[in-house]
Amino acid sequence: QIRIKRDALQRYGLQAGTVAEELEVFYNGKVTGQMYDGQKSFDILIRTNERERSNIEAIRNTQISTPDGKLVPLEQIADIEQTVTVNQVMHENTQRRMVISANVQGRDLGSTVEEIKRQVGKLQLPQGTYVVYSGLIESQESATQWIVFLSVFSILSIFLVLYTHFKSARIVLQIMLNVPLALVGSVVAVMLSGGVFSVATLVGFITLTGIASRNGIMMISHYIHLVEHEGQHFGKEMIIRGSLERLVPVLMTALVAALALIPLTLDPQAAGKEILYPVATVILGGLISSTLLDMVVTPVVFYVFGEKALDTYFKEKNKVREF
Repeated sequence: QIRIKRDALQRYGLQAGTVAEELEVFYNGKVTGQMYDGQKSFDILIRTNERERSNIEAIRNTQISTPDGKLVPLEQIADIEQTVTVNQVMHENTQRRMVISANVQGRDLGSTVEEIKRQVGKLQLPQGTYVVYSGLIESQESATQWIVFLSVFSILSIFLVLYTHFKSARIVLQIMLNVPLALVGSVVAVMLSGGVFSVATLVGFITLTGIASRNGIMMISHYIHLVEHEGQHFGKEMIIRGSLERLVPVLMTALVAALALIPLTLDPQAAGKEILYPVATVILGGLISSTLLDMVVTPVVFYVFGEKALDTYFKEKNKVREF
């Protein structure tokens, strides 16, 4: 770091601009001409050698020309010290900015940033200095907010579509009971695979919402079919028959989906599986829990609350026919 002493400049009749120009030539170089080699041209650059540019004593003894033709060492007209500083000063919104970047390996980005925030929070930063976390974590937080909105929207959309068909909120709620059953398995699967909740796992949760609702639709639609078209009376026998008749289709559908997902969950470190692995893990875990619990929970819940739900369904359907 070179700080020019104004009083010394006046004593030797020098100007700061002149000294700066000479130092620029000494250390950064100056093109004074060109030389040619056939059709090629090369700049002629004049500057001191690398040893003198990196030696602080050589810098102190750099000779500066005065107006009367004399030479004066640089240390006579400037304070020179060796310091550590950045080689580039960046700005943003007229403020100085320093960027510290890192890649995360072996753990999830969210927990890493949280730990960094805790450690930085213990520091006393100089007045006017503040820390902003950006880059991938900023994109992830933005994507997470958007996905949460889409999750709520997808659940409401599924509810409205089912309500449009069944005309009974009780039936729709019983169908969507599979969603929390699926979430149990998906959360357990994520915890067993390392407990990393990312944007990809949230995408898996959204996908799982539709898959889980499908099993409930298959079961309850068949209960309604038995009562409406085959003359079954609502009761334990109808629930058992409907559950057994839908057992094989539900298991086969779940098995086919599981066989497609298992290869994606075998090697999480393989190239290209950064997104596919967490999505597949969430869906596979939720698929297993929803399929197993659905065969128990859905019949029991429909047996307890289904009779009133069926009355509402048939009344609304008769109104539509009369209309």
